[in-house]
Amino acid sequence: MSGLLLPDATLPSLRRAVLALATFLSAVALPMTSDASDALPKGLPAYGKEASLPPLQIEQKTLPNGLTIWVLPRNDGPPKVEFVLTVRGGLAQDDFTHPGLSQFMADMLKEGTTLRDSRQVAEDLQSYGAELDSSAGDDGITLSASGLASNATRLITLLSEVALQPAFAQDEVDLRKLNAVQALHLSEADPAYLAQRALLKLIYPEHAYQNVLPTEPGIFTITPEMLQAEHARRFRPDSALLIIGGRIDATHALQMAERVFGDWRNDGKPLTPVAAAATTVPAQYAFVQRDGSVQSAIRIGRPAIAADSPDYFPLMLANAVLGDGFSSRLNQNLREDKGYTYGAGSNMRAERAGGSLIAQANVRNEVTGAALGEFVKEYARMGSDPVADDELMLTKRYLAGGYLLLNQSLGEVMQTLSNFWLVGLPSQTLSDYVPKLQAVTAAQVQAMGKKYYAPGQQSIVVVGDAEVQDQLKSYGDFSVIDKGD
Repeated sequence: MSGLLLPDATLPSLRRAVLALATFLSAVALPMTSDASDALPKGLPAYGKEASLPPLQIEQKTLPNGLTIWVLPRNDGPPKVEFVLTVRGGLAQDDFTHPGLSQFMADMLKEGTTLRDSRQVAEDLQSYGAELDSSAGDDGITLSASGLASNATRLITLLSEVALQPAFAQDEVDLRKLNAVQALHLSEADPAYLAQRALLKLIYPEHAYQNVLPTEPGIFTITPEMLQAEHARRFRPDSALLIIGGRIDATHALQMAERVFGDWRNDGKPLTPVAAAATTVPAQYAFVQRDGSVQSAIRIGRPAIAADSPDYFPLMLANAVLGDGFSSRLNQNLREDKGYTYGAGSNMRAERAGGSLIAQANVRNEVTGAALGEFVKEYARMGSDPVADDELMLTKRYLAGGYLLLNQSLGEVMQTLSNFWLVGLPSQTLSDYVPKLQAVTAAQVQAMGKKYYAPGQQSIVVVGDAEVQDQLKSYGDFSVIDKGD
């Protein structure tokens, strides 16, 4: 995926939407080769112009305690009401001995309040015809709730209790710790996870964005008291956004929000903003030995930009040309042409204080070195060769279509708005997104290639069997690190 960043709980819906679009586009896309026998029939109508999301009419209010409220009332659609509450202070605010604490805390919010235990929370949600989710990202923690409009008052009351009065009961914390450690062990058996953990340390040296994956010692030393203290630091109305949408009158929604959240207080000192991450670091090379692997997990990456960078949309297009989607250059080369992998691609992340560009593929042991060579070739081509008009057009359609598919429902729009707010982008970005994509030129994409995809600027991590190490020598001096690092 590229460009648009969403809370982790929202990413599966984005993947489904983009997968559906990629399946469609792979059937109708213009050919990547110039073979005349593969050309589309003559006389087909031209593609229509991509639609943009219409500008939203957002009712806004800031309460005396600093809480920002946005209301998106609708007169049509199902009789539902949606709530999204986001607070700044996510994984990048976790201390280095407890990485992943924010996600642990987000998971715990649903496990009981000072007024209702976890079973009562679940039963009340069911009786309201409602759902409630929570997640943590690098820059914040987000809770979302949706249910029948007739139960709006009950649901926002429960949301406020979950957000502001968590119990963090000892028995619930202990159970969550056991579950979290088991999940971590499963993750550490996955070469992709090992590669991601190693690469984050190379592209974010000593920066908080490397500190987002949990460790077993960190999990086991979490206490209810620690959670309460961190909750007090993060959950402040002056660094929070509440979005209300659905079949609800705007005036009523604002009054209801003020009644429920108006006495929320700012306790303690505000969080110190995360320092800006470097946009360039010296390239480093690491090999994670995993004996018995029949594939090598390759990850290539570097730090990049924050979401408010003027390079945001041009770089998003460049990343998509290189590796976002079935017809991207990396996938066409390593999968379709060479047959080295089931899939290759690249991912752009743009957070509030920095970002990253990471490409990936899992390849057969015997072609590990050859696959790295193809990565290097495609990276170099991004800066040396202009993007053809048809390739650029199809890439724009792919990104615009995925964005529009993602934002089909009001709940998804609210999640997108919440994430834009978290990373420092204005709400108007929702409507500007597609036009700004369309305005990017081939020259801008090539400039991004020169600026961000020079092969010598990329750090490389390979996870695999010891036998593949000899294939890596021509690409750099690879240090061997332990799977646990």
